[in-house]
Amino acid sequence: MVGRFRASARLYPERPAIFADAPIWTFSALDIATDGVAASLAERGIGPRERVALYCPNGADFIVAYLGCLKAGVVAVPINLLLSPREIAFILRDSGARGLFFHASLAGPTAAALGEVPEVGLRIGIGFDDDVPLLDCHLHQLVQPKPAPASAPTAADDAVILYTSGTTGRPKGAVLTHGNLGANALAVADVLGVKPGVDRVLVVLPMFHAFAGTVGLAMPLLAGAAIVPVPRFDPQAITDAVGLHHATIFLGVPSLYSVLMRLADEQLAAWKSVRLAISGGAAMPLALMEAFEQRFCVPILEGDGPTECGPVTAVNPPAGPRRPGSIGPAIPGVEMRICDDQGKTLADGEYGEVCVRGPGVMRAYWQLPEETAAAFFGDWFRTGDLGWRDADGYVYLVDRIKDLIISNGINVYPRVIEEVLARHPSVGEVAVVGEPHRTHGELPIAYVTPAADAQPNAGALKAWCREHLGTHEIPRRIEVLSSLPKNAAGKILKRELRRTGEVDRGVS
Repeated sequence: MVGRFRASARLYPERPAIFADAPIWTFSALDIATDGVAASLAERGIGPRERVALYCPNGADFIVAYLGCLKAGVVAVPINLLLSPREIAFILRDSGARGLFFHASLAGPTAAALGEVPEVGLRIGIGFDDDVPLLDCHLHQLVQPKPAPASAPTAADDAVILYTSGTTGRPKGAVLTHGNLGANALAVADVLGVKPGVDRVLVVLPMFHAFAGTVGLAMPLLAGAAIVPVPRFDPQAITDAVGLHHATIFLGVPSLYSVLMRLADEQLAAWKSVRLAISGGAAMPLALMEAFEQRFCVPILEGDGPTECGPVTAVNPPAGPRRPGSIGPAIPGVEMRICDDQGKTLADGEYGEVCVRGPGVMRAYWQLPEETAAAFFGDWFRTGDLGWRDADGYVYLVDRIKDLIISNGINVYPRVIEEVLARHPSVGEVAVVGEPHRTHGELPIAYVTPAADAQPNAGALKAWCREHLGTHEIPRRIEVLSSLPKNAAGKILKRELRRTGEVDRGVS
């Protein structure tokens, strides 16, 4: 990872690496600044394989701190900006973090979290105007030109710990090595045909997330392309950044594409530089994909992969064939197969668990050997996704295994219902979950939000479902909400909808 970035800096020293509000960062300037961060961490007693957390919005500062940690051989621990102080404290304690970079806008929750974990000794401020008692130093004091530590990390060394959302029990830290990150980033760059010195990747998805951290941060830096960071999900701010910096590649999740559809026609001219849009993190409704491509004149390439796999495992190639509804074939170096619950490989066309093997797959869950062992069939990682593969190697995800609804002994796939409801003109977004039923086992419940200037009617939507779905797939109830709960990356949180249903049913 580090060696490949240094190669980019040698090959393209004066080319842009980061477009931000401040002056453009060249590869040479970024190389020098991150050497300084690496040296400063070492001077302050933070050595290789020790952990330092990073709690900061998207921007050049995040990239400088992150890359400085990697150059020092320090394991970076990015923290989700939506977590509570208690959850932040858990990650700091669980990872054994010796230090923490944090942004001034997050000083309140940082102080509360550090109150529970006083052993985090080095506290580095980002974006502070003055010294405050919480700080030991500022990031800008660490970027002075200094040679980085002589011992460079190897491909086998840990690079980052990415904590999963903890949908069942405690969050787990997926440990990715330098080799994992580098292999995944370069394979994606190869598939997308990233052009050094030409491509500019707009990154509004949070960089603490695996998708943006690899495809939005590592990939451009290793491939000699530039990063256009945007700190918040704001359609106007995103559009302004695309137009100002002539972004060529856009990364999003389905909910973000849905929001962008609300832009006025006159704002679409700013997007003329974008040649590719990538979607991941959740299934892209076909109706939304078609509408976005027609309006923005930009092809959407759907891909996927869990945090534990680097994260990208597959993506539809730009040169085609592009198959809507598929996450594409495996990227170079990655193998994907469909398995039954015993790990036996199933034939093409059969439904089973998607399993992955390749250089991007994590080393382990941090200090969780039993959970690590349970996540693998031998050296094949179990993604938890239910899907199938066609004869050409394209993989189709049906649902998360835990989201499968079994009604009267029949499998009901929420994505099938979601695709139908998403095609209705009154529906903006949709999520379907299973609700326990004493007689039928489970029944599907749909939650929808209104499309622009629309007012969905539950009765009309049920009639729509009767036209397009089997009897067992028709939602028992359709509820209209103003918004659906999402995580910081914009992914719909079905577990929160299940909790809503439990409250409605009086389940404590």
